[in-house]
Amino acid sequence: MSTPDYVPGHGLLKDRTAVITAAAGAGIGGATARRFLEEGARIVIGDAHARRLKETEDTLAAEFGADRVAALPCDVTDEDQVAALFALAEQTHGRLDVVVNNAGLGGTAALVDMTDDQWGKVLDVTLNGTFRCTRAALRSFKASGGGGVVVNNASVVGWRAQTGQAHYAAAKAGVMALTRCAALEAAEFGVRINAVAPSLAMHPHLVKVTSEELLAELTAREAFGRYAEPWEVANVIVFLASGYSSYMTGETVSVSSQHP
Repeated sequence: MSTPDYVPGHGLLKDRTAVITAAAGAGIGGATARRFLEEGARIVIGDAHARRLKETEDTLAAEFGADRVAALPCDVTDEDQVAALFALAEQTHGRLDVVVNNAGLGGTAALVDMTDDQWGKVLDVTLNGTFRCTRAALRSFKASGGGGVVVNNASVVGWRAQTGQAHYAAAKAGVMALTRCAALEAAEFGVRINAVAPSLAMHPHLVKVTSEELLAELTAREAFGRYAEPWEVANVIVFLASGYSSYMTGETVSVSSQHP
């Protein structure tokens, strides 16, 4: 099946301010930043790769206006950098409405050979980073009187088994559990927290770190017989961030046919 036509924006996030992590480059984070702008949002983007982040900021600012795009290098394993990113959103736009926790780190290693360092790095970026940013979001939302949305990026690997992915699968399953628990706590001050679970969204970095054989195997599992475009995942993130999902919280939405 061929990729569908790109869907134009409909103003679903008009005048909202969003923080998006790991938003530089051609993956889901970058696609989400662009889609949010197309839907009328103002964005503050972070990424651990300062050069790519600056290039992304300049490109989006030139297209959508410098007043709607701000950026700050942010390693989500560093609490001070996380705090600075959220402070920039409030300083630049005076408010915060949406947080998209996209930062994650993968890798392939058999468990029998996996080192503590390999395990720890994946967990620290993917799960602990999501925790740090979710905590920062909730503190900001609560202090401002309540309301707001968090969307976490999980993965179908958090549900299914895949060899060489024990650390990544454990981290993404943790993101799903964090989403459920945080949603219950945040409901009392009007904050919704959901997650997306993509299966295979193709982008240049994935091609570099994944073998052709594995990509072919994963693509064959897809119901449509093709991988997702990053913007197709971003569309679901837009839905979860918008008023169209006003009664949804604590949910993980599979952007594929691979929910257990």
